[in-house]
Amino acid sequence: MAVSVLSICYCLVVCIDTCQIPLQLFYFWRTISKPNDHRMPQDSIQVNINAGGIQQNTYDAIVIGSGISGGWAAKELCEQGLKTLVLERGRNIEHIKDYPTAFKDPWEFEHRGDVTKAYLKENPLISKAAGFSEETAHFFIKDEDHPYVQEKPFDWIRGYQVGGKSLTWGRACQRWSRFEFTAPARYGYGLQWPIGYEDIAPWYSHVELFAGVCGNKDGIEAMPDGEFLPPFDLNCVEQAIRQKIKTHYKDRFLVQARWAQLTQPREVHLQQGRGKCQARNLCMRGCPFGGYFSSVSATLPWAKKTGKLTIRPDSVVESVIYDAQKGMAKGVRVIDAHSRKATEYFARIIFVNASALNSNLILLNSTSSRFPNGLGNDSGLLGKYVCFHNYRASVNGEMEGFEDKYYYGRNPTEPILANYRNLHKQDTDYVGGFTTFMGSYRTRTDESSTTETIGAAYKQALTEPGGWKVYMYMQGETIPKEKNHVRLSTEQKDQWGIPLLVTSVGYDDNDERMLKDFLTESTAMLDKAGVKKIRQNDTKQAPGLDIHEMGGCRMGNDPKTSLLNKWNQLHACKNVFVTDGACMTSTGNQSPSILYMALTARAAHRAVNELKRGNL
Repeated sequence: MAVSVLSICYCLVVCIDTCQIPLQLFYFWRTISKPNDHRMPQDSIQVNINAGGIQQNTYDAIVIGSGISGGWAAKELCEQGLKTLVLERGRNIEHIKDYPTAFKDPWEFEHRGDVTKAYLKENPLISKAAGFSEETAHFFIKDEDHPYVQEKPFDWIRGYQVGGKSLTWGRACQRWSRFEFTAPARYGYGLQWPIGYEDIAPWYSHVELFAGVCGNKDGIEAMPDGEFLPPFDLNCVEQAIRQKIKTHYKDRFLVQARWAQLTQPREVHLQQGRGKCQARNLCMRGCPFGGYFSSVSATLPWAKKTGKLTIRPDSVVESVIYDAQKGMAKGVRVIDAHSRKATEYFARIIFVNASALNSNLILLNSTSSRFPNGLGNDSGLLGKYVCFHNYRASVNGEMEGFEDKYYYGRNPTEPILANYRNLHKQDTDYVGGFTTFMGSYRTRTDESSTTETIGAAYKQALTEPGGWKVYMYMQGETIPKEKNHVRLSTEQKDQWGIPLLVTSVGYDDNDERMLKDFLTESTAMLDKAGVKKIRQNDTKQAPGLDIHEMGGCRMGNDPKTSLLNKWNQLHACKNVFVTDGACMTSTGNQSPSILYMALTARAAHRAVNELKRGNL
């Protein structure tokens, strides 16, 4: 029997009056009253949503990615009462349970920590990553599973699992200073940031207190102090070098590390179930003590406690779905990593935290009649101005003396020499600056005591430590340039039917001049400190191995020159927030992860407030 529109309207009135609307009737009425003229070309009846599935697949907020920034988005949104879905393309990881090598001794590894020649041949890219070994390979992708197109050499390091690269990050946590936020505009090599240090400082404190960052309040203008736990001690050689630098240079400050390690847990860390760092320096295996901060040990379990969190691993996000009638995004389209079935999830707020380049990929692939070149891409700049940190240069040498001294434990941190270039004025022939990391250690044996590599003499030699070694390496700012970009391949797709990412990112003359200056100045500092046999090194490595790729969806005041506003919202699609490395307007020289955390927490609070005001 045919059903008239009039009878349906009558039923709706009755149901509304009794506050009992059958779900299927409601969605049928919405369909006939609002034709779905914004369906994307790839959408079809094959989308894996059954009757009533829209409600089942609807949340207050969706977070794409579960790494450092995604974990923070989940925590903040859940704490504020939002039913939140976290989508992770990789497998599930649970704290402690899924750290298979955490307690293994060296002799328990089949290849004593190395990987086979066959593995290296099959994975020439990922095996270059810092921290990659037989001990940590389970937290890194395999090359053949996740191809991309290198128009210029770019080593894209990825870790696809719940927690992302927060399980393998370096953990350095220096705050940006006012110089990093202002230098690009002051010196004319980049876009003006829409925020300054004063805007983000309270949020730095917010995330530091929860994550747990060790360090010392040093009063350095170029590297502001934070909410610190006690630092690790400098060893005797590091102390001696610090004093020599202080004596010879009035503008250079070598200080104790600022690292996301729990040296003295506070109550909030104990509530997270985390304990004191044991100074094992096996962090990248996954820490069963929770001694370092990760999404898996801290933010995601905290979000789960609220009862508002749903995590869906093995969920490859294809695109963000735009609703032309509302002028906002309405959800995301996901492909199951194994079955390859497509499903749509819906929410009023969407956070894109898939890691810098993947966030660019998702947004570029989120096309519609309104945004034919990618979601929010009215400026045409999506995927452009990609930048990174320069790690190519290092110096090392030997320190004589101190043979009667040693150190306890395996310090998982390194001393930091704050940037001293181009602060109040440009004082070099390049723009930007660099942070210097350094350290000193003793080798296991005195190589001069024996030439044997087996037998009693060798064993005897192992009982005595060798001499002291010293190193410095740079973390240099690179300049955002339009030609440094990523884009979607028009010819190749991955196993889920998503276009491959094309990377076209390289160095320039500014990078080379900065590198030369670092080598010159670091050599001079070590020489003045008494270090001998100093050697300079330039790895010539491709961009990407820094694992600090940034940009492509940068923040700015002007929609014509940027994608995001000062709250990390897309200018042209206000309910979509991007707070991972993709949002960066410039790289600065400090490690960026703690800034991603702060930006994410700030944006999440903004999103909830805007939602409450009815603006989203």
